[in-house]
Amino acid sequence: MFFTTDIKMDNEYLKKVNTALILLALIVISFFIVRPLIYSIIVGVVLGIMFQPVYNWIHKSTNSKNLSAFIICTLLLILIILPLWFLTPVIVKQSFIIFKAAQQIDFVTPLKSIFPSILTSETFANEIGSAIYSFTIKATNAMTNFFSSLILNFTTIFLQMLIMFFTLFYVLRDKEELISYVESLSPFSKDVEKKIFKASNDVTMSVLYGQVVMGILQGIVVGISFFLFKVPNALLFTLLAALVGIFPIIGTAIIWIPVVIYLFVGGNVLPAIGVMLFGMASSIVENFLKPIFISNRTKMNTSVILIGMIGGLFLFGILGVILGPLILAYLLIILEIYRNKRVPGIFIQPEKNEK
Repeated sequence: MFFTTDIKMDNEYLKKVNTALILLALIVISFFIVRPLIYSIIVGVVLGIMFQPVYNWIHKSTNSKNLSAFIICTLLLILIILPLWFLTPVIVKQSFIIFKAAQQIDFVTPLKSIFPSILTSETFANEIGSAIYSFTIKATNAMTNFFSSLILNFTTIFLQMLIMFFTLFYVLRDKEELISYVESLSPFSKDVEKKIFKASNDVTMSVLYGQVVMGILQGIVVGISFFLFKVPNALLFTLLAALVGIFPIIGTAIIWIPVVIYLFVGGNVLPAIGVMLFGMASSIVENFLKPIFISNRTKMNTSVILIGMIGGLFLFGILGVILGPLILAYLLIILEIYRNKRVPGIFIQPEKNEK
């Protein structure tokens, strides 16, 4: 009898081991299947979170999940495809112009005229000029290669975007079902799950709207001045301003200040003052609009966002600018819930109405 019982236990154990091995094998194979598309899926999920308020607003009018999600996907497709189609050749051309011009520009002489007391040493001045030259060449070369690859790899990009929009559609339409599914896999208690999802949603919206959307808006404000005052290669500089505007602390100043210096050195005083005023206005816009975007939401410490963005950029590429701070945010949220203390965390600030 004991012998029979042992055989049954061994069979049950073997079944569990076999099941675990099969599950592990399927997970590994599935990972390799999904890996080429993982960025598209993540971007689709992020866009789904960002446009959920718009989806809810449209759904009130249409009362149809499918139609509401389809409208957003169509509008977003137009907003992405049209600029890429018309602006990519222009940006490639402007990047190439800057790349060629940078090879002939004398960076040392203007720097000496602007900072005569600092650049007294000829060797030091040449090193600074060489560093600026190297940075300019690499940045413009990278920009040219990036947009050229959009043209050369059209088929791959089309398939990636197809997956992205399918993901976006289903995230918008089936948000509640997806959250319920994730909760069913969660090892945490219902109370902890509720806290994690609430804090995660608030931090995600704070990062996406408070940092990403605001940064792009700041870049657009600065870009308007480039076009108004006829700054050479204005489109490329606007794109760069929108990109760096996403980063906290750094901001759009890293683009518009060199442009102002360039205009002053070239004797274009009025355009230089105009660009400077627009650059300062972009910071004022942030101070007015940012509290509206992230009011009454759990917020992340600015230093954590900056570390996450730069670290994510190195690890994941351009998508890491968004993924980096969100990954750190979710880790810190779980740590804050684990701490379960009344004292607010250093890295995660609670909602204003939270006691």
